[in-house]
Amino acid sequence: MPDTEFLSPDAAGLGRAATILRQGGLVAFPTETVYGLGADARNDHSVARIFEAKQRPGFNPLIVHLPDLAAAREIACFDDTALRLAESFWPGALTMVLPLRQDAGIAPLVTAGQRSIALRVPDHALAQALLHQTGCPIAAPSANPSGRISPTSAAHVASGLSGRIEAILDGGSCPVGLESTIVATAPGPTLLRPGGLPVEAIEACLGAPLARPAAPETPSAPGQMSSHYAPRARLRLNATKRRKDELLLGFGALTADLNLSPTGDLTQAAANLFGYLHALDAQGAPIAVAPIPETGLGRAINDRLRRAAAPRP
Repeated sequence: MPDTEFLSPDAAGLGRAATILRQGGLVAFPTETVYGLGADARNDHSVARIFEAKQRPGFNPLIVHLPDLAAAREIACFDDTALRLAESFWPGALTMVLPLRQDAGIAPLVTAGQRSIALRVPDHALAQALLHQTGCPIAAPSANPSGRISPTSAAHVASGLSGRIEAILDGGSCPVGLESTIVATAPGPTLLRPGGLPVEAIEACLGAPLARPAAPETPSAPGQMSSHYAPRARLRLNATKRRKDELLLGFGALTADLNLSPTGDLTQAAANLFGYLHALDAQGAPIAVAPIPETGLGRAINDRLRRAAAPRP
């Protein structure tokens, strides 16, 4: 494969990215959450190349990105709960796992052979422009080697996937910085993964709490593997001070090598999380992480950190 192209966020770059996708290639592109590694979700060979490039387990399903609710309804069946959530939070950092339509034409690898599919409408101008120009559903997990820290900049993508994919559409830093929240609506609204949309907002919309399932043996949605989002270095959680050999990732009024938010702002902390983990991991020392409140976006931040610190397979 030739060197990975860097594409600018203009008409020429978008046109080139859309052409590559239509021709079966792989393009990393920004969303408001993280960079996704995109392929035409209808093309079996292209989707298989996502798994090859990321070295991703084949039993781990992918999220399909679409421009709007109308396009999503051509692929999945929406009940009243799903429609209410879509109308409230799309475009945005919400992925829903819904029954797959038999005539959807989606490559079986996207769903890992399951009868459900994970769908999202991104709230990012460049992602929206790419979806409209390409004219196809785009399957796009995070654009990083499987299990490693998610990318929130084009440079992060290049460090992990350069030479394995055709192009990177450079849209700058991702403003949310955490992957989407994933919810299944049947048989009842269930949280599958906390993320960039706070759980409290979803529960307020529904007027009821989301169920929390036990950890599945086989993932029904992305981001459910016990070890995920991991730096190369060892990660120690809930640290109040660094040990001699460690770098400290802080939160709140704490002196640290990098601080997710000196003021204790969870939105700022979420946006900084993966970028700061990339920066500290590049230094090659173990990383200690200060405690993060288990509320709002803190739930999603802690979910990522626990998976990053879990024993590696």
